[in-house]
Amino acid sequence: MELRELFNSLTLSDSDPITQQQLDQVSSLPGQSFNVDFAHYAGYVTVNEQSGRALFYWPTQATEDPASKPLVLWLNEGPGCSSIAFGMAEEVVPFHVNKDGKFVYLNPYSWNTVANLLFLDSPVGVGYSYSNTAEDIRSNDDKRTWHYVPQLSQAIVRYNKANTGRPINIKGYMVGNALTDDYSDHVGLFQFMWAAGMISDQTYNKANELCDKESFIHPSPECERITDIAYDEMGDIDAYSIFTSTCTGNGVTKRLRRKWHVVNNLILLCSSVVGTGDVPARFSYICARLIPTASTRYIIDALNLTTISPWLLGMKMAR
Repeated sequence: MELRELFNSLTLSDSDPITQQQLDQVSSLPGQSFNVDFAHYAGYVTVNEQSGRALFYWPTQATEDPASKPLVLWLNEGPGCSSIAFGMAEEVVPFHVNKDGKFVYLNPYSWNTVANLLFLDSPVGVGYSYSNTAEDIRSNDDKRTWHYVPQLSQAIVRYNKANTGRPINIKGYMVGNALTDDYSDHVGLFQFMWAAGMISDQTYNKANELCDKESFIHPSPECERITDIAYDEMGDIDAYSIFTSTCTGNGVTKRLRRKWHVVNNLILLCSSVVGTGDVPARFSYICARLIPTASTRYIIDALNLTTISPWLLGMKMAR
């Protein structure tokens, strides 16, 4: 419910939005030795005053004529992963962190060259978002973007139908590499690893046998053991981009890289506590081993979706 409460608070807040905007504007970042030609902000929106529930947000304006550019709301999937830690710090934003962790540099491929970006840590318990009421954290479901992004889009579509005079100009949504269906995700994962020559025939066959119908997040001990064997056979390969060099800084071991969700919990990128509309789209990274292209193909077929464009800028699009 936090996203709905957020939009309500943005609409109904009695505070002066211009004053709050000025207070939230970021003048510079630690390790930033250069000026930028766009504005960006960071702060909290209280979505429930009674329980002290607040969501952390970080909007970044487009580099040119932001008033004419679309707004992209970025929500990292999890469970429990921070949009600030990943989307904001590592993926599509203007600032990337140097390997030494001390300085930032400009990302020439930042999405704010074509759109305004809004990164939101949601639900509470994720990233910098918090609640003063412990029950808010305990009651959070195992939320994933495959669920709440389509649901938010559907809510907007329904709002537009009921409020034709003031519709929200939504263009669509994208869900990338989302955990969607245990069977499709497991089958696609092992098929991708096997087809890329990263695991043996024996491991591939055993993984399909032991992990069939198993939970992707909470597998059986047998499925987890064969998955560990598959990771061992894969070796020092970056699961997010199998053809690029792995990160070896800060003493990150091979086993911790294999258990990336464990690393995330240790450095608080993902919280271990947090546990279809009219404009859908899903895409997959071609070279990523985590929820790879093969899994996306299986789930598109399972949902009986129509592929509207075979490939678009390296993405497979379905409706």
